[in-house]
Amino acid sequence: MADQVAGSGADEDAELSEASRVYLRFREIFTGTRSRPPGSRRSRDADESVPFGFGRDPKGLGDVVGALTASLGWDSPLAQSELMDRWAELAGEETAKHSSPVGIEDGLLTVQCASTAWATQLRLMRTEIMSHIATRFPDAGISNIRFLGPDVPSWKRGPRSVQGRGVRDTYG
Repeated sequence: MADQVAGSGADEDAELSEASRVYLRFREIFTGTRSRPPGSRRSRDADESVPFGFGRDPKGLGDVVGALTASLGWDSPLAQSELMDRWAELAGEETAKHSSPVGIEDGLLTVQCASTAWATQLRLMRTEIMSHIATRFPDAGISNIRFLGPDVPSWKRGPRSVQGRGVRDTYG
């Protein structure tokens, strides 16, 4: 009788296709649980989830939305937009009056300043601002900050202009 029981497990393995056996083996390796052959019943573990048991309490909406954003990979864009909204808290009220974040691209935060003096002052405060960003918005992925002065007229026209003095070289 013991031979028949031992033989029945081998028969079940022989009945499974190779793809099924590979799937069950990978499932066993990556989940750490032994899978059962199709058609067999399983016994209930003592720590398994049961109705009205431990771990069956409803989760809060914040936990559910947080898990959803993490699983979809939205943490970084959400942190970046929150950083842009909270620039006044991050840089300070007086600094925020004279500067505003313009955009974030490939980990580079671009900040437009009201004057070149403010841009220079913020360049000197770069490490302090970066440390605030790293502690308050670690998911934003900011690796550097670029401070721009005010927009000034330029002789350069378009992305494919040639080097040189531009239109001024015809004056003399």
